[in-house]
Amino acid sequence: MLGWSQTDLAVAARVSRATVVDFERGLRIPHRNNLAAIREALESGGIQFIPENGGGAGVRLARRSGII
Repeated sequence: MLGWSQTDLAVAARVSRATVVDFERGLRIPHRNNLAAIREALESGGIQFIPENGGGAGVRLARRSGII
């Protein structure tokens, strides 16, 4: 959605690239602080996390102000 590489996300979240790679591959769940940093980085990039509402949890791009 954002077009970020694993390195881009790692830099934005201030975590190691290995943390991002292992998380994506399902090899481990990051420590709580790293997971929060990844989420914050994605949200800063414009991602909105949608809670489960019967249709399952998800993500979407936030609306940009001034863009129709």
